[in-house]
Amino acid sequence: MKYKSIFLSDIHLGTKFSKAEIFLDFLKKVESENIFLIGDIIDGWAIKRKFKWPQSHSDVIQKLLRASRKGVNIYYIIGNHDDFLRPFVPLMLGDRIQIVNELEYISLKKKRYYIVHGDFFDSITMTKKWLAHLGDIGYDLLLNINVVFSYIRQKIGYKKYWSLSKYVKDNVKQSVNFINHYENILSEYAHKNKYDGVICGHIHKAEIKMVDTIEYMNSGDWVESCTVLVERFDGEFEIIHWQ
Repeated sequence: MKYKSIFLSDIHLGTKFSKAEIFLDFLKKVESENIFLIGDIIDGWAIKRKFKWPQSHSDVIQKLLRASRKGVNIYYIIGNHDDFLRPFVPLMLGDRIQIVNELEYISLKKKRYYIVHGDFFDSITMTKKWLAHLGDIGYDLLLNINVVFSYIRQKIGYKKYWSLSKYVKDNVKQSVNFINHYENILSEYAHKNKYDGVICGHIHKAEIKMVDTIEYMNSGDWVESCTVLVERFDGEFEIIHWQ
């Protein structure tokens, strides 16, 4: 499969829940001119708590480096979990790897998109970092519970995957309100700065939709959903669920 550009975020390398092997499978079967890594690619928060770095996580880095040497442009937009890189931006690694906080993208249809991880627009992450870290630990707890739930469901004959953390995110009122607020704030910023749309990550919820006049697109994550946003050569965007 060939695409003009692929956009993905929240791989969280350095955690046991990162779907690095599935992501490698995606990279092996897809070609593109541009790869946009929209934050939380390496999880510095988790590594500080407990260092965990399987070979597959190194393989992801090596695969991306090889892609750049073969002519693929790679843009790394920093997120809150890999904010240890922020003191060094803007940074160029070789001719084709650029590390930045935010970026502008012109699509094949000549539309202007604002690319950012999204933590700049999350008041909890920006003003109450201790609470964001606490929420991150809580999310890890839900992911661990998911493993137990999945085992029990398979034993009693339910083969379809079900995620407690995703259920909480999609159904708890406060969580839904946060997501809606996040989407609206980002879209309002894009509108004020005369963008046609925004491409982001951060909240682990893949989406393509209109928020008023702004095209809001979120690439999702590679912890649970294994989703990626792509721009096809006909200029259309779509979300791929790789699982």
